[in-house]
Amino acid sequence: MPSLDGEPTETKMTTPRWKKALYISLAAAVAAGAGLAAWYHFAAPGGYSREVVRQANDLQERIISFDSHVTLPLDFGNEGSEADKDGPGRFDLAKAAQGRLSGAALTIFAWPESWTGANSPHRPTPGFVEAARHTQEVRYNAITAMVRDFPERVAIAYTPQDMRRLHGEGKFAVFLSMLNAYALGDDIDQLDRWAARGVRMFGFSYVGNNSWADSSRPLPFFNDTVDALEGLSPIGKRAVQRLNDLGVIIDVSQMSSKALNQVIQLSRTPVVASHSAPRAMVDINRNLSDKEMQLIKESGGVVQLVAFSSYLKPLSAQTQEKLNALRARYALPPLADLNYALMPGDPVIAGWPEQKVGQYANELYAILEQEPPATLKDYGDAIDYTVRKLGIDHVGISSDFNEGGGIDGWHDASQARNVTAELITRGYSEADIAKLWGGNFLRVWAQVQSAARGTDTSLR
Repeated sequence: MPSLDGEPTETKMTTPRWKKALYISLAAAVAAGAGLAAWYHFAAPGGYSREVVRQANDLQERIISFDSHVTLPLDFGNEGSEADKDGPGRFDLAKAAQGRLSGAALTIFAWPESWTGANSPHRPTPGFVEAARHTQEVRYNAITAMVRDFPERVAIAYTPQDMRRLHGEGKFAVFLSMLNAYALGDDIDQLDRWAARGVRMFGFSYVGNNSWADSSRPLPFFNDTVDALEGLSPIGKRAVQRLNDLGVIIDVSQMSSKALNQVIQLSRTPVVASHSAPRAMVDINRNLSDKEMQLIKESGGVVQLVAFSSYLKPLSAQTQEKLNALRARYALPPLADLNYALMPGDPVIAGWPEQKVGQYANELYAILEQEPPATLKDYGDAIDYTVRKLGIDHVGISSDFNEGGGIDGWHDASQARNVTAELITRGYSEADIAKLWGGNFLRVWAQVQSAARGTDTSLR
C-alpha cells in the first residue's frame, strides 16, 4: 500500500570531490564523471544555459550541499538496493556522487505497522510499538552497515565540525535524525539512548497523533481527533527540555499548530522544520502558515523547504473531479478541504471497517499518483516566497526522498545540481545559495549543541 504521503514507500574544499573520488573508487568515479559530462553538455530540466550549468557545477563542487530529510527504504543495502550502486531508490551513494550532494539527514523513521503487510490495514495495538522499534533498528543498522562497508566514501557526522571535515575529505556525510515518537512509547529515556547512538535531530510527529504530540494530520482510522492533546502531552513537554540538554535539534515538521507553538515556547534553542512547505503554496495543515514560519525564525531556526509535489502546487481540477467521484461512491461529501484530498482523513472513517478503509485508501492514492509532479519552478517559487517572508538566513533545502518527495528536475539525489542551477537563474548569490544548501542548518546545529547541558553529544 502507498504511504500516507501519497507515493509508494520506498565549507569549501581545496580539491574537487570528483578528483578525490578517483583515488577512492575508480568505478564510482567513472559513473560520476559520466553523469557530470551528461549534465554539463546537455541542458538540464528547465532549459538552463550552458553558463548557468557551468556556474552551478563549479559551485556544487565547493559548497556543502545538505539535504535535511531522506528516508532509506527498509531493504536498503540488500541485493538489488546496494548502498554503493545506482539502484531503484531516490538515494544511494552513487546518486549522491552524481549530484555532488555533500550530506543528508538519513531519518530513522518508524510508523505503526498497521498500514502495511497482509490483509492491511489494521488498527494499531500496543504491541505495534515493538514492531515500530524494530523498524527503527532496521534503518539504523542499514546506515551503520553502509558506513562500515564503505569507509572511504561515507561517514557519520556527529558535529558540524565533522560535516565540514568530511566534506573536505570528499566523503559523504550522514547526519542521523529520527522521526515519530510513536516508537518510543512513553519512555523518555529512549532520547538519551538514541542521542548516544548519534541521533542529532528529533521530530515528534508523523501522520496520526501519538502519546507525545498532536499531528498536523490526525488519522480517524487510529481514532484520532484534532488537537486531542491540545498540543504536547506532559511527556512531550519534558522531552523538549531533555532534547535541549542533549544538544539534539527539535524538528517541528508534521506537528499540529498548537504543538509547534508549545515547542517553541518551551525550547531554549532554535528549532528546525526539516521537511515542510509554506501554506501559501497549498492550503493544507501539513504546510506551515506564515505565523508558524515566523515563530521558527524568531527561535533562530530554519524552515527546510521540501520538494514534495502535493505540498508545492494544488491538485489539478481533473484530479479533484476524480477524487469527488471516488468520494461519491463511498458516500462522502464533495471536497471542501484539501486535507481530505491527500489522505483518508474524514472523521466518518473512524467508524468504517478496516477492509473498507484499505479499499478507499488504495483508490485514493491510485488517483493521486496520476497527478503531474511539481517542477523546479514550483520549488523555486516556494523558496522565493519563504526567503521574502523570513530572510535568507532562515531557509534551507530538503527532498523527503523515498517517502513521497521528488519533483520534475529533482527526481533523485543525482539531480541535486539542478536545484543550484534554478537558484542561480533566480538571482541568488553564491553566498546565499551556500546558506540555503547547508550553511543555515549548520549554524542552527552549532547553536543547539553549544547549549547542551550535562551530556557530551560529540561522543557516541
